[in-house]
Amino acid sequence: MNARFEVLAGAEPFSAKGDGRGALVLHGFTGCPQSMRPLAEAFAKAGFTVELPRLPGHGTAVEDMVNYRWSDWTEAADAAWHELADRTDSVVVAGLSMGGSLTLWLASRYPQIRGIVLVNPAAEADDFTAFVEGAKAVLAAGEHYLPAVAGDVADPNSKELGYDRSPAAGLISLVEGIAELKAGLPDIRIPALLLHSPQDHVIPPGSAELLRKTLGGPVDHVELERSFHVATIDYDRDEINRRAVAFAENVSA
Repeated sequence: MNARFEVLAGAEPFSAKGDGRGALVLHGFTGCPQSMRPLAEAFAKAGFTVELPRLPGHGTAVEDMVNYRWSDWTEAADAAWHELADRTDSVVVAGLSMGGSLTLWLASRYPQIRGIVLVNPAAEADDFTAFVEGAKAVLAAGEHYLPAVAGDVADPNSKELGYDRSPAAGLISLVEGIAELKAGLPDIRIPALLLHSPQDHVIPPGSAELLRKTLGGPVDHVELERSFHVATIDYDRDEINRRAVAFAENVSA
């Protein structure tokens, strides 16, 4: 982390020491660990050893995130996975949005992962063509930011701790990263729990459809009818926690 950017209150990473079952939990683009803290704590309560890292450039200031790309986020996810795998007997990985993309990236490299939990993941790069064109136009104009994508929550009593703008270069890098994943999705044979909000205003429905059709392993698909994109802190959060923990317990047995 750039030393001149302080971590926001509530954006800190989370760890919990439990038994030999590990759970790695990954947050989304321009968000921070706050959005995944309830799920991480649910895993911890169930006895899992949990790691919820803060991805580079997140949870500080949007000016910090300008400096980071997909390769930085995959490197951080990879390091977190190795660290957790080295001290547990098995690992499940759960991710929201870009965290779901990183979960797929890990699953494509480490078939020993027991299961993956995908909450409104970004997976279909073709759906983001207009976003990428807009980001390139912003950069060509000498600017750095697009409108915010954080905060898509239906529950008025819940708020995501995220940035009020989105770094254009980072978004382009993210889409390029998920584009590279697409061809390898059929080779991911790890059991998956796919939790999808039909009223997601950030990730188009093509990502959930793509994963249902192309992932090589069994996919348990659940629709989150009451929640928007950041479903982990929205109306369906308890349902997500219950289903994710039950899934993780089953594949880790």
